[in-house]
Order: sequence, then structure tokens, then C-alpha cells
Amino acid sequence: MMTSVPSKIFLNVRETVIETLGLSMPPSVLDQDSPLLGEIPELDSMGVVLLLTALEARFGLTLSDDEIDSEWFRTLGTLTEAIEVRLPQAD
Repeated sequence: MMTSVPSKIFLNVRETVIETLGLSMPPSVLDQDSPLLGEIPELDSMGVVLLLTALEARFGLTLSDDEIDSEWFRTLGTLTEAIEVRLPQAD
């Protein structure tokens, strides 16, 4: 199995998760497959709101309530993908 180098977006999402939720763990503990919702106690309903706000600020996005899905928070990879597809594409 080939290990891919984490994207800059993934690294920024991971850093935002750790900072926003006040997690006391080294970033290397969290990878693409790390479960979030239901596994990280700090990611409760208020944690989700704080994290979404922090991600909007960090990536310059505006997320509407009707597009946000609990599936986004299944793993760090699914959260990264949800953000990535909403970023303006660089030409």
C-alpha cells in the first residue's frame, strides 16, 4: 500500500480541528482515516459549530446550513474533502 503525502488543505483542516477543539495531541496522531464525530468528546454540538466557523474563516468559505451533513464529520478525510470541493479552483 502506498502512503500519500498529506495535502496542504488536509494539514490546514487538521490544524484547525486541533486548535479549535483544544485537543492535546500531536498532529501526527490524526490521519485521513481518524474518526471524528462520536470519537472525539470535544466535537459535540457546540464543537461542530465552532469548528465550522473556524474552517469558514481559515478557508474564506461561507457554508450554508442545508449543505452541511453529519457525514462530513465521519473522519478527518471526509471533513477535508467537504472543504476541498467547496474551495475555488485554481487555474
